[in-house]
Amino acid sequence: MPQAEATWSPEVGAAIGEWLASDAAKVFADAKPQLKALRRAGMTVAGIGYDVLIAGWLARPSFPDKSLGNLVERYLDEKMPEADPTQLVPETEGATPGQFSWYAVRVAEAQRAQLPDEVAAVLGDIELPTLIALADMELAGVAVSHEKLSGFSGELAIRADGIAQDAFAAIGREVNLGSPKQLQEVLFEELGLPKTRKTKTGYSTDAGALAALQESSPHPFLDLLLQHREATKLRQIIESLDVAIAADGRVHTTYLQTGSQTGRLSSTDPNLQNIPVRTEESRRIRAAFEVGADYETLLTADYSQIEMRIMAHLSEDPGLIEAFRSGEDLHRFVGARVFGVEPADVTPAMRTKVKAMSYGLVYGLSAFGLSKQLRIEQSEAKQLMTEYFARFGAVRDYLRASVEKARVDGYTATIFGRRRPFPDLTSPNRVLRENAERAALNAPIQGNAADIMKIALFRIHGELRTQGLASRILLQIHDELVVEVAPGEWDAAESIVRGRMGDAADLSVPLDVQIGRGANWDEAAH
Repeated sequence: MPQAEATWSPEVGAAIGEWLASDAAKVFADAKPQLKALRRAGMTVAGIGYDVLIAGWLARPSFPDKSLGNLVERYLDEKMPEADPTQLVPETEGATPGQFSWYAVRVAEAQRAQLPDEVAAVLGDIELPTLIALADMELAGVAVSHEKLSGFSGELAIRADGIAQDAFAAIGREVNLGSPKQLQEVLFEELGLPKTRKTKTGYSTDAGALAALQESSPHPFLDLLLQHREATKLRQIIESLDVAIAADGRVHTTYLQTGSQTGRLSSTDPNLQNIPVRTEESRRIRAAFEVGADYETLLTADYSQIEMRIMAHLSEDPGLIEAFRSGEDLHRFVGARVFGVEPADVTPAMRTKVKAMSYGLVYGLSAFGLSKQLRIEQSEAKQLMTEYFARFGAVRDYLRASVEKARVDGYTATIFGRRRPFPDLTSPNRVLRENAERAALNAPIQGNAADIMKIALFRIHGELRTQGLASRILLQIHDELVVEVAPGEWDAAESIVRGRMGDAADLSVPLDVQIGRGANWDEAAH
């Protein structure tokens, strides 16, 4: 995508530069690309006081408005002048810069009158400082090795071709493995496998449906098809990264602040959130993300079990709080309570069950879902849930109460004030209502995790600059930060990262931060 540039005469630049650098409060519509363009032009920008697009998203995270024009219609009941993109010579002109600014200021006034104080505080105290940090991260980019990516892509191409030939041999002919129509013929007509979910074009051949089919009705062709899809998907991810390497040898992703309902960041061009986690292939991809020239090493940092720590804080469950304060392995501690054994006697199978149970609760997992995930009888899953809640009853009480509170309020809220509306909690449609109930269980956990990570992010970014360090944050992926550390700055950078991540929120349990170091992202894993 072409980058926006700030262009004006020297006279205008001199006149506006002093104001931009001042602390005078400024209203923006989609501030981040403008901030980056100004920085590329050598302009310092301070006093970012409001962004109407981010404010609109905070007010309506399920249906964020995409442009200032959308907000003008919503808040002012007016229509911005827009040029018709279908006409070579438009009959109407688009909004001038002056009109654009006028509309932005008026929308901001209308929004401020409607935005609850708690949500306005999230905008000012979390989202705007995060925006400033993200602009610097996007400008910096991250060094990525073309040689490593292209080499791995070539290997995957050979692997995919070999798998395809084996798949063709399994059915005695060649087919297009990417064609749903041809796959439906092979799977459900030739091989006679049980039909999957009905769709408009036949029966589903998506990844989830085929994985479930392979589990219930295994077949060599189906196994090879899934392997081929995995290799092809990986190659697409790698190629999207490779083509994104800029002339400076670095990938400059764009972070989307308004891309999720929970508040979590996502990224695009390229999407760094879809890199597989904890697989051999993911390690190969992450190894291509390297420390850049003039820097010494990469530092990775993430939160250990942040969702369960938030659950312990919100539920005030004494058992969970004790687990985290004791320093004992969480799932071993919980397993000992649930199964009535000593922590040392908790088997790997027991630990797996309580881990699935603990995290499943956050997503409204039912006894049926738990039995399917763990491949156990539904009666055993129900008994496991009963035993779990007998020892950690405050968790059950919190989950029930949080949904009921959201039903009354119409929204869930984080401890920082971020809201997520759930109008379907009172829907007469049972499916819509139950989906909303499951989402409402998860929203405070995900939302608080998002807030905590953003607070840590912009505080680390600010402190690195305040202390005059050259080290800089490059990436924020899921619950992990990647920092590029300048020579001689490791101790200072690590101290800042560990300190600001550790004190990003005042919870009843400690925020545990894991740090890693290495020449590339994989080597720096911990």
